[in-house]
Amino acid sequence: MTDFSALLQADRGQPARFIEVIHPDGFADWLNQQSLRIRSLLAAQKIDGKPGNKAILPGDGPEDWSALLVCNEPESSPWRIASQGELLPEGRYRLKNGPVAAAGLGWMLAQHRFDRYRREDAIGPRILLTGEPAQIEELVRLAEATAKVRDLVNIGASDLGPAELEAEVAALATLHDAAITVTRGDALETGYPMIHIVGQAATRQRAPRLIELEWGDPAHPRIAVIGKGVCFDTGGLDIKPSAGMRLMKKDMGGAAHAIALAGMIIGMRLKVRLHLLIPAVENAIAGNAFRPGDVLETRIGLRVENTNTDAEGRLVLGDALTKASEGKPELMLDFATLTGAARVALGPDLPATFANDQGLADALIAAGKAVHDPLWQLPLWDGYDETLKSDIADLVNAPEGGFAGAVTAALFLRRFVPDDIAWAHLDTFAWRPTAKPGRPKGGEALGLRAVWAMLRTRYGG
Repeated sequence: MTDFSALLQADRGQPARFIEVIHPDGFADWLNQQSLRIRSLLAAQKIDGKPGNKAILPGDGPEDWSALLVCNEPESSPWRIASQGELLPEGRYRLKNGPVAAAGLGWMLAQHRFDRYRREDAIGPRILLTGEPAQIEELVRLAEATAKVRDLVNIGASDLGPAELEAEVAALATLHDAAITVTRGDALETGYPMIHIVGQAATRQRAPRLIELEWGDPAHPRIAVIGKGVCFDTGGLDIKPSAGMRLMKKDMGGAAHAIALAGMIIGMRLKVRLHLLIPAVENAIAGNAFRPGDVLETRIGLRVENTNTDAEGRLVLGDALTKASEGKPELMLDFATLTGAARVALGPDLPATFANDQGLADALIAAGKAVHDPLWQLPLWDGYDETLKSDIADLVNAPEGGFAGAVTAALFLRRFVPDDIAWAHLDTFAWRPTAKPGRPKGGEALGLRAVWAMLRTRYGG
């Protein structure tokens, strides 16, 4: 992975070129203060003060130059100077005006590349100097966590299955002396029957499992973080069309978020007792695949009539939520690439956020706004709970009709969460369909920084 610590460094007066960031509203005044030489150069390049305008401004000598960026993003935005981090030559830079603040995150991420399958010519580091050195560690860890999500989601499913997700958690446990437990085989079938049945059609090398990690002082508040780890989703016997299956390597995006968040929690020494849970499966097709109409046992004791094998994510999460609840955490959070309905409603940028505690929902939404990682709350609408009724079992996993699909999926998950545990569910896309500065097309962390900001505020570090 990119060495992000080399890209953001404390400013101790090192030689560096300036980056000047001008708001569009102030561009005319700024331009009037420049020399005729600079004004002529900018006019020749058609730099007119629109957001996104960039130019290299010459100095007195060949190596004496600075960079200009016209930008209307606030100083708190991590993406404010990300375009400069992508385009400028290697070397050291410092902002001429304004603090670095969160902009260092986008600067670092703009230089990260997913190069597992395609090698690119190496470009030397572009180093940003900051006068706020106390922020460096957290920003570097956020860059590492974001890159972790991107990289895991971008890996092809042939190279990332349940065993590889287990290896990711095991590496985290080894690095931080945390405890790891993996349940598979007969113990999974009897203890976590929904995780088992969703993954039972996969090959033995890609067998289903529940991966757990525990870390932290048992005297600290206990929190649980759960991530949907469907490493590939064919849709099962309710098979997806080819267009719908194209990106299903990303159906473990919830697990990627959960693993990355766990790394942040541990690395920043948050004062919690962390319980990480990853139900890892492949929803494959074979003679022993589970079927529409099957009635599934669950860890909690409910029986679920399976009405759609392509609504498998909520099944594996149900057993994982049950297990997490048994530890009596004061807070549970799950990430999942759960429903297309959430994307239809909110598009790719906004994770649909559900919570059984309005104070928790408010804290998450506020944190997302503060760190420019927006969330959007959707309701756990009790009126739709009746759509989960089954004629032959306790509930169905996917109601007929398709209305409010993200809401009914969240209502299904709520059946596995005790009322006295604060819980939030993020239905995230984990993918960016079009590139933006610092944010390439492909796997993406959406909701990760918002949740981290909420946890940091609540539990300290």
